Amino acid sequence: MALRIAMIGAGSIGFTRRLLADLLTVPEFADTTFALTDISERNLEMVAQLCRRDIEANGLPAVVEATTDRRKAIAGSDYILCMIRQGGLEAFQFDIDIPLRYGVDQCVGDTLCAGGIMYAQRTIPALLDFCRDIRETAKPGALFLNYSNPMAMNVWACNEYGKVPTIGLCHGVQGAHWQIASCIEMWARREGLIGWEEKVHRKDVNVTAAGLNHQTWFIRAEWRGIDFIPRLASLFAEHPQFSQTEKVRIDVLKRFGYYSTESNGHLSEYLPWYRKRSEEIEKWIDLSSWINGETGGYLRVCTEGRTWFETDFPNWMKGDPPSFTADKRSEEHGSYIIEALETGRTYRGHFNVVNKGHITNLPNGCVIEIPGYVDRTGINMPVVGALPLACAATCAVSARVQEMGKEAAVHGDVGLLKQAMLHDPLVGAVCNPEEIWQMTDEMLAAQAEWLPQYAKEIAEAKKRLAEAEQTGSRAAVRAGYQGAARLHTKTIDEMMQAHEEARANAQAADKGKMTQNA
Repeated sequence: MALRIAMIGAGSIGFTRRLLADLLTVPEFADTTFALTDISERNLEMVAQLCRRDIEANGLPAVVEATTDRRKAIAGSDYILCMIRQGGLEAFQFDIDIPLRYGVDQCVGDTLCAGGIMYAQRTIPALLDFCRDIRETAKPGALFLNYSNPMAMNVWACNEYGKVPTIGLCHGVQGAHWQIASCIEMWARREGLIGWEEKVHRKDVNVTAAGLNHQTWFIRAEWRGIDFIPRLASLFAEHPQFSQTEKVRIDVLKRFGYYSTESNGHLSEYLPWYRKRSEEIEKWIDLSSWINGETGGYLRVCTEGRTWFETDFPNWMKGDPPSFTADKRSEEHGSYIIEALETGRTYRGHFNVVNKGHITNLPNGCVIEIPGYVDRTGINMPVVGALPLACAATCAVSARVQEMGKEAAVHGDVGLLKQAMLHDPLVGAVCNPEEIWQMTDEMLAAQAEWLPQYAKEIAEAKKRLAEAEQTGSRAAVRAGYQGAARLHTKTIDEMMQAHEEARANAQAADKGKMTQNA
């Protein structure tokens, strides 16, 4: 099967090599052409060198093409994978630092909250350009597989305005599935149902998760015919690790009755209850890993990872290439979906798709995350039905914020952008309306170079901010505030002291720096 697979944002460290390796574990895909594209020629060339070396070491005929000409990469492609970070780390810094001036303390800031909403304003116009190129140059019916956040807003815009079949892929369900398996394993050993050396694999636990990306809920979890939904709250509270690292998720589980797929830090910034008072944030987080709630944690690890990769690249080339074997294949959905569509081998997973009555108490048209299966007939998404009411209420608020954010990004509508910020659960819990209006103006002004659809509006935003300064009506800000739990970003010298840890972080954290071509 001589496939052509385009990867946009391929200058990323983690995703590009990982997805390429996953695909090349499939025997039928040995002669695939991977068309890598990025706006950073330097980053693209480094990743392409690594990929070519890996392919050669595995004795495969696959080909890697690398070009900064996006249309050339997409032309004739069967599948297009996207892993861009629009605006790179520079824009990401604004997503974290400006809201902090107004007391909005985010851990990740790439899906909802102030950072996620602004991320959509930068990313959606780029994705719609990609969709145009796909329509015009890719093979008819080419599938767009998106890994870029904010997932729901991006996939919604691509399907509605880009007119390209787009599926959103995330690994949050898999990670939480493993956590549930760990809790069941602990319980089963205690009950004498398995030996002390036996393991419970996540595939042994039948689950159904449904909701919005990063706000998806396990509404079914069964092992050996036992329903564990009523037991999860006590099992997580008793778990020696999760009881410390997942305090927000456990509290929500206790109050809602259902466990969220998303990490402690991510979940905490989508809700109005856990990060609105800076003096209480440390109560709900854990600093053993950034993902458990560290202020600006994802920005820190991405910054460290990118710096390390660009510095340490020669040593990466000297290292041992990975083996493309089935046992090393990751749990990322992308390669399995393509394999199922091309070979007919059925694959089951949780995917982000447009709601068409699949979740009956969330708005049709929004992008939901639900279980489905893939084979030669396509991507098949069964009806889930209604979510439990508390889960549905939380998701419904987020869906409407996402809708406003998506529409604002497509049309360059500042009023709608500010209304999205106003209705965001955490932003609304921390800020009053005038603070939100001024914070949004400040974010627009700082990110002007990545917001072409707001070109006329940004001049007015800057004028409003200047007038507020002159008249003394400027909202009070917390100048220099670093948040409740911000850690130092390591220098190269500091990372040299633990270079293996730095390399592992670089491989896992970075998600690309691609923006649209001029």
